[in-house]
Formats: sequence, structure tokens, C-alpha cells
Amino acid sequence: MADAGNKESATIGGDEFTNTELENNKNNTMVQEGSTLLRRMEISVAEAEKRTGKNTVNMQEIFTVYLIETRSIDAITEGHNPAPDSLWRRYSEFEILRNYLLVTYPFIVVPPLPEKRAEFVWHKLSADNMDPDFVERRRVCLENFLLRVASHSVLSNDKILYHFLTEEHRWKEVVYETGFQAKADSRIKALSATFRVKNPDKRFTEMKHYSDELQSLTSQLLRVRARVADRLYGVYKVHGNYGRVFSEWSALEKEMGDGLQSAGHHMDAYAASVDDILEEEEHYADQLKEYLFYAEALRAVCRKHELTQYELETASSDLISKKQQREELATGMVRTFSFKGMTNKLFGQETPEQREAKLSLLEEQIVHGEETVTEKTVECEEYVKGAWVDMQRFKEQKDRDLREALIGYAIMQISMCKKGIQVWTNAKECLHKM
Repeated sequence: MADAGNKESATIGGDEFTNTELENNKNNTMVQEGSTLLRRMEISVAEAEKRTGKNTVNMQEIFTVYLIETRSIDAITEGHNPAPDSLWRRYSEFEILRNYLLVTYPFIVVPPLPEKRAEFVWHKLSADNMDPDFVERRRVCLENFLLRVASHSVLSNDKILYHFLTEEHRWKEVVYETGFQAKADSRIKALSATFRVKNPDKRFTEMKHYSDELQSLTSQLLRVRARVADRLYGVYKVHGNYGRVFSEWSALEKEMGDGLQSAGHHMDAYAASVDDILEEEEHYADQLKEYLFYAEALRAVCRKHELTQYELETASSDLISKKQQREELATGMVRTFSFKGMTNKLFGQETPEQREAKLSLLEEQIVHGEETVTEKTVECEEYVKGAWVDMQRFKEQKDRDLREALIGYAIMQISMCKKGIQVWTNAKECLHKM
């Protein structure tokens, strides 16, 4: 069922374009039924590297590039182990790819990119986007982004994605040739549709509200986690004072000295262990951040539906108005107050020839209006069908991912507490030997 829905919706992204543009959109897709790119290719972001170079205004800048490695699955299954193909990409190129996917497949909840600068950090963690630990976490998240896209039944078969992974130098020219930037909806246009649409789909309204709540709750959770990390760091590090005191005390005692010194070593080890613990916590924080950013992707799908619905309502309203004008012109009776009615009273009725010419023009406009309404109706129905299929896919993915992340976080906390108990148990045994 889901496969059929995805296959049907794969052409929806071009519904708003001309026939030529729609054909070009189809040509950007390498459709293989039941297949995704991840089943045909291994993909990884293997490493990050800091570089210097000139920016667009010819000023020197420092930036990070990421090494993407790909390898054919077929070659591996046949017993070969070829060296992976590799190329370097900047974060800004990942942004171009995602913007292209958002415009081309507006009915899909496109996976988000990791943050450009660190957010929700506890005070001992660097917020510098050149910090090695931050760059490493972003490398992991960029790989996750590519794996998400490459495993999606529609996105993974786009030729632009394949070019991004395999063509280092020609890729930008290819993606800009699609003209995706000109097709992007303006924020003002989308905002206008939000407030002016008369019959919004209740499901999309609820989903938009849900995305707001999801963003709010994950933000709160990340803030709480950052405060807990701050306090936890302080609690662990203050245990180093036990180690210092026990070590100094051991120098004063002969019989108790060895036991005190050993207990002090355990306290020192306990204080030092918090760095690894909080580094592991960042992994779970990054998983929550992904869904913080997913909330905006979900809203983008809902906003596009509002815009599609608004265009349908506008076309329908224009058609009704044209039919009413035709009826008034044919009967000579004006139902409502209008400037046209006033001018007729002041300057007299139009000649039969003028009325016939206007009727003929109105007939043409009505035919065109009916075609537009039919096209917009089909476009809206197909958008709803395709978007709802992908939203259900996203919901299943979200439930699975967040459940695993939160359980993993709980297990990590339990393990941390057990290590603390073990440290104090070891210290107690040392003190027993005094």
C-alpha cells in the first residue's frame, strides 16, 4: 500500500509547473520500483577537514569540508572489495541539496540538516562551530542526513542526489540548471495563504499544531538536559576534592595511609569519568535535535498544502465571478451593486456588438477557468494523498527513533549510577583495609 502511494506521489512535485518543467522533473528521477539508493550503494561521511580559501567577496575564510565515500553494493556482494569513490563537500552544499529536495518534493517531510552552530549547550561545551568535538558530531549528523535521504523511496531515486554523491565539480551547475530556486514559494505568499484559506484540511491543521508542540517540547527537554549536564559536571568534578584531601591525609598516617591514598585514587577516577559520560550524552542530545528540526520540515508540508488549497479556492472564486458576470451580461440584470451598473445608468447601455464581444471573451475566460479549477483540484487531491502517505511514514520513523533514543538515554543514566556505586564500593573496601 505504501509503495503504491509513494510511486503515485512521486510526480506530484511537478504539478504546479508547466508540462515542460514536469517532464524535466521526471527526468531527474531514476525510478526503480521497490528500490532505494541505500540498497545499491554504501554511503558514509568518513572525515572532516579544516581548510582556508577565498569567499565570494574575495576575503580569506576558514571553513570545514566533509569527505563523502560511496561504494557499490553489487561489487561487495560479488566478493570484491573496491576502494570507495570519494569527494569533498562543504556544509553549504548540503544546504543546496536539501533546498532542492524541499522545492522538488514539497509533499515529503525532508530530513533536516544538523545545526550550523551549537545550540542548547551546557556551559563547559564549546559553541564554536570550528570546535573539533562539534565538527565531529556534525559529521555524524550529516552522514545520518544522507542515509535518511538515500533510504527514502522517492528522494533516494533523484538524479541530483546521485550527482551530489558522485560528481565533485559539476554538481552545482547541474542542480542550478533545474531552476529550483525560481520555483520556491515566497514566505509572504505562504503566510498569506495561511490566513486567507477558507476551508483548510483538518488533518493538516492538526499536524501543523502537532509540529509546533513537538518543537516546543523537544526544546524544553534539551534545555533541561543542558541544565542537568551543568550540575552533573559540577557534582562529579567536586569529587576530585575528596581525592586531593585523601591523598594529603594519607601522608600524615602510617597505618591508614595506603587505604586513604587508594580511596583518593578512586575519587579522582570518578571525577574524571564525567567527561566521557557527557560526551556520550551529546549523542542523545543530537538525536533529539534532529526531531526539533524535523518539526519545521513537517510545518513546511502543511504550509504547502495551505497554499495549494488557497490557489484552488481562488481559482474557484474567480470562476464563479466570471459566470455571474456572464449571466448579468446576458440578461441585462445586475444582482449586486457595482461600478459597472452605475456607469450603465449614467451613460446608457452597451451596444449589442459590445455586449456580444464581452460575452465571447467571458466564455473563453470561463472555459480557461474551468480547466484551471480542474487542474488545481487534481493537484490538491494528489498533494494530500502523497503528503499523508509520507506523514504516516514519518510518524512511524519518529516513534521508533525517539523510543530508542530515550531508552538508550535511560540505560546510560543507569550505567552511570552503577559506576558511581562501584566507585564508592571500591573506596569502602579500601577504607576497610586501614
